[in-house]
Amino acid sequence: MSLLISILREVHDPRDVNARHDLGELLFLALLATLCGAKTCVEIAEFAEARQEELGEIVALRHGAPSHDTFSRVFRLLDPAELERAFGAFMTALRGALGLPAPKGVVAIDGKSLRRGYDKGRAFMPPLMVSVWDVETRLSIAAMRAPGGDEIKATLSVLKALTLKGCTVTADALHCHPAMAEALLATKAHYALGLKANHGPLFTAAEAGFAAATDLAVFETRDRAHGREEQRRASVLPVDRLAKRPSLPGLKAIGRIEAVRTGADGKPKQAVRYIALSKILTPKKLAEVVRAHWSIENQLHWTLDVIFNEDDARTRKDNGPQNLAVIRRLAQNILRAHPLDKPMASKMRRANWNKEFFFQLFAYMR
Repeated sequence: MSLLISILREVHDPRDVNARHDLGELLFLALLATLCGAKTCVEIAEFAEARQEELGEIVALRHGAPSHDTFSRVFRLLDPAELERAFGAFMTALRGALGLPAPKGVVAIDGKSLRRGYDKGRAFMPPLMVSVWDVETRLSIAAMRAPGGDEIKATLSVLKALTLKGCTVTADALHCHPAMAEALLATKAHYALGLKANHGPLFTAAEAGFAAATDLAVFETRDRAHGREEQRRASVLPVDRLAKRPSLPGLKAIGRIEAVRTGADGKPKQAVRYIALSKILTPKKLAEVVRAHWSIENQLHWTLDVIFNEDDARTRKDNGPQNLAVIRRLAQNILRAHPLDKPMASKMRRANWNKEFFFQLFAYMR
């Protein structure tokens, strides 16, 4: 715990010099409360007040439990970039404590809107957070707000601070552009970027190339679940087989996923997806990489919405929504890193009910 508190104390305090409560302690209390199920600044303050004696064993609390106004004011004023840097430092320390090397497999990047965190009168533009997700360890390794909703700019910025050598980085079609390809190649990573008509010349060349190719190897899968059946066919076309070769730095091949989904009504729905690749993959590996990308939706975004109620979070003022989003991602990583083989919601309840388990969450942070 002391290591985590020391990391949080490196965050620059935006308040006046006469602020009563230590900023590192406030951020740490907010994290502890979130681990135990608190969703708002009011609930964070209630947690601190109800468990003040117990928390006094960890932090000083010289002026007692902070009020919800104190927590709200801090998160509104705090520069999100400061907390994002603390997030990165914590994840470096956490991976080291767990004996985890730098990410080496599939790393997924995706943006997520804080749907109810919009400014008054701007419901059409809620704040946007960009997350970088290590598929193998199921840990979020970076989180950054996208100022003005500019997901591309935020992604390019966050990549500069990451070590991704040897990884395969996946992202949707929004990121299939030269600047993203160059940024990933600069980190010595490979890319697998969704390709749609927004990259017109390359998309057209991909369609024509696959239409002309008749001898491609195919990897096929079939899944049945929830009353529906889905068949997927993966194939890969080296870029030198394209009649026209549009410019995308490092492009080596185009992948194609053909999917046919048959619902309970028996009617099939077809979809075709193309993926720009900086490395020639086997069809089987392509299917695995594309499938792995969706874990950022199923295991990070779903968890944040269902377990942490992020979509319903009503904090709206100033920097509050983005800063609390980073706290949730810290809490998510801590809960997931604990070895207990239970759902995350169960771990959260245990942290709230059981003092011993509560302290165990930080046992690896020496």
